[in-house]
Amino acid sequence: MALLPVHDSVLAQLHEANAAHTARYPGESSARQPVHTVYGGAHLFKADSAAKLGAVARRFLEQYAPDAPTLAEALALPGPPALTQAVYDRIAEKLTREPVEDFRIDFEDGFGNRPDTEEDACAVSAAGEVAAGLAAGTLPPFIGIRIKPFSEELHRRSIRTLTLFLSTLLEATGNRLPPGFAVTLPKVVNPAQVSALVDLFDLLERSAGLESGSLRLELMVETPQSLIDSEGRAVLPQLVHTGGGRCIAAHFGVYDFTASMGITAAYQSMQHPSCDAARQLMQIALGGTGIWLSDGATNVLPVPRHSIRAAALSQAQLDENRATVHAAWRLHYEDVRHSLVNGYYQGWDLHPAQLVTRYAALYAFFLEGLEVASARLRNFVQQAAQATMVGDVFDDAATGQGLLNYFLRGLNSGAITEAEAMATGLSIEELETRSFATILAGRREP
Repeated sequence: MALLPVHDSVLAQLHEANAAHTARYPGESSARQPVHTVYGGAHLFKADSAAKLGAVARRFLEQYAPDAPTLAEALALPGPPALTQAVYDRIAEKLTREPVEDFRIDFEDGFGNRPDTEEDACAVSAAGEVAAGLAAGTLPPFIGIRIKPFSEELHRRSIRTLTLFLSTLLEATGNRLPPGFAVTLPKVVNPAQVSALVDLFDLLERSAGLESGSLRLELMVETPQSLIDSEGRAVLPQLVHTGGGRCIAAHFGVYDFTASMGITAAYQSMQHPSCDAARQLMQIALGGTGIWLSDGATNVLPVPRHSIRAAALSQAQLDENRATVHAAWRLHYEDVRHSLVNGYYQGWDLHPAQLVTRYAALYAFFLEGLEVASARLRNFVQQAAQATMVGDVFDDAATGQGLLNYFLRGLNSGAITEAEAMATGLSIEELETRSFATILAGRREP
């Protein structure tokens, strides 16, 4: 039977539609996503803040979990002793090598409303410290600032702080931004606020002679209006689109969001059902766009009840300190674990001792399923490649990509080593393609 001709116009139409879809939904970003963002007041930031935070975190680990069994008991870590020992060893190594992955110099909640002269001085000082850290190589891989909201009351102050900070930084560095630099815009409620920040970026880039698009932004989802407008339409895709390609991430603000939902302070928490609903809406709105999603923070901090600077503490006070830190650690561990299970691989940390449980949750999450995932991916690749070679239909590439993403996330976070990832039978070069389909295409017989 003769086939009807396929018209070029139909092919061109499909090509155009597919290209437009790929541009809007490029898939998961190939860039490394930080596993957390540490927020700290701008008035406290120093060039060596990341190293100092790591030192504090190591002291907490040594004092309150001096060995793997103690940490495993405190957090109820799953798995046999060999696994919990591996988790412990990797935490200790990470806290020495790279304790902080992302730091946000905060001019909002962590800084508060201060006299203009004081905020001006802090903007200049923080920029100088970033420049010093860039020169000395002491900055974390990702860094940025959180400005105040672009609300009617605060937008002038916010714009002035950003302008002062960037002007000072670029003058000190010879117009060089730190790698992974981003500006976080909080309490976004409409696209006009994003548009205004993009226009400001354009002006600042032209004034400084920066390449267009150098300044990147992150959005904070802290109110229902950031998710759904008054007519029931999804807002997040429009906010990202208004960013003109500059938006790299959307961060969920747990406590502002729950407050805006009328939830009283006693019940505001990371695992409140309203937070789960909001995070799922964020995933639905931005899935496949390549925009990073970040969860919020656990605000119960692992702070000892009795000052460790006291000349002498009784055994009862030492025990109370230990119980207090362990309880806060356990809550933070469970919150991070909850985020990971629900597909959020980044979150906020507010205290250096939370670095211990951030990495404990990450490493336990990836290591406990490593052996099974390795076998599944190895067999999956072999079966899929064989099906392709003999001309059979293999229609479960999404599962293969999901398994591959598990290893990519584990490698990026430091939970999984290259040697452990290669136990899947994949080479590092194949893993770096980040694409299950590309790996299969490369394994086809010529």
